[in-house]
Amino acid sequence: MDIENVNEIFDKFQGTNILVIGDVMIDCYISGKVTRISPEAPVPIINAESRSYRLGGAANVALNLKSLGTNPILCSVIGSDNKAKVFYDLMEDADLDAVGIVPMFGRRTTIKYRIIGNNQQIARVDDERDVQLKEREKRQFITTMEQIIEHHPIDAIIFEDYDKGLFSKDLIMEIIHFAKKKGIFIAVDPKQRNFNYYSNVNLFKPNLKELSRGLHIEDNVELSLEDIHDIAKRFAMEKSIDMVMITMSAKGIAFYDRNQDQFYHHAAFPRHVSDVSGAGDTVISVATLFLLKENTMQMTCLAANIAGGLVCEYVGVVPVNKSHLRDEILKHSSEEDI
Repeated sequence: MDIENVNEIFDKFQGTNILVIGDVMIDCYISGKVTRISPEAPVPIINAESRSYRLGGAANVALNLKSLGTNPILCSVIGSDNKAKVFYDLMEDADLDAVGIVPMFGRRTTIKYRIIGNNQQIARVDDERDVQLKEREKRQFITTMEQIIEHHPIDAIIFEDYDKGLFSKDLIMEIIHFAKKKGIFIAVDPKQRNFNYYSNVNLFKPNLKELSRGLHIEDNVELSLEDIHDIAKRFAMEKSIDMVMITMSAKGIAFYDRNQDQFYHHAAFPRHVSDVSGAGDTVISVATLFLLKENTMQMTCLAANIAGGLVCEYVGVVPVNKSHLRDEILKHSSEEDI
């Protein structure tokens, strides 16, 4: 594939409207140096030198999509607390529209504190409550989501489920039913609690651990590619899912297309991994765009594999760099004759 073909792929992303529905959070990084061990307990003492805040969860999916040239619209709930102000400021700094953000009294805005000492993550503190929405809150959220779809030409919806209480079986089914009536492409990045509720979607993207836990496969069971093929096929048939993409870290990506009854595996590229946080957000963003624009599963897996690896080279959650991704796709697609 030459540079004109690759540029054409990325040019098609311009003007695409993607609705990202999911759990949002703030990622806080407290960084400093470790010079001694605490006399109170055998733990390092970090002299904090900096503190930074970034958008996380479904908001990181929106950042990835924006970095790739699309128009993401984020739809989620946050608390009516002091951390909500931080979240709105981060949205404004990223030039993301907050029209789909629903603040709810009594709810807590999720924030994850990552403690970094000598450039290594020492600990993480999660400040959150993962209680599910009350019926009144659910109706408020559904109304907001439906109004966005009615007033914007939405090309795709990404469910970004971080298991923080936004999604429930009936909410998922209602959104999917509404989207299917509109002919909207639906992609899902699932977690265990709601794993089996995402039927009749176009793309379902768990990682290998989520797949095993969602289908109650023992953690110590080593799955071969043949096993994964069989599991993906059965699951796609049972749930009427068009495509199942399974990310497997260093083992790459497995992909099953139900309509073509084809299975494909793409090996991972060697990377200097600094932090895997947010890699799944990048993969679902890239895979959704490539499939939405009718690229092959081979090209989609190549792009998703590269993108997920690129963001792992940075400490902390970062969106993929469009130019870097394009250059890497050009290089590897020529090597693999895709």
